[in-house]
Amino acid sequence: MLVLKLQRIGKKHQAHFRLVIGEKRTKLNGKQLEYLGWYNPKTDKMEFKGERVLYWLKNGAQKTDTVHNLLITASIIEDKKRPVHGQPKKVEKG
Repeated sequence: MLVLKLQRIGKKHQAHFRLVIGEKRTKLNGKQLEYLGWYNPKTDKMEFKGERVLYWLKNGAQKTDTVHNLLITASIIEDKKRPVHGQPKKVEKG
């Protein structure tokens, strides 16, 4: 299955991320099919190839929750944001 995911690049404490398309089960630093853009979390700047992202999504590629939220922020897709970090379940005392 093809997935849009973030690939970490950069030095220690200076993380940059590439948006890539590749097989879900391949190693993240391994060979990817295509490079689709970049994201810098320190400055909140990002640049994505919108047409190519939409092409891959139309052809059945999935996206991770973080990529989904970034694509909404970049106005490439329209949807509600997904919670990335799940809330802990409440345990009833009784």
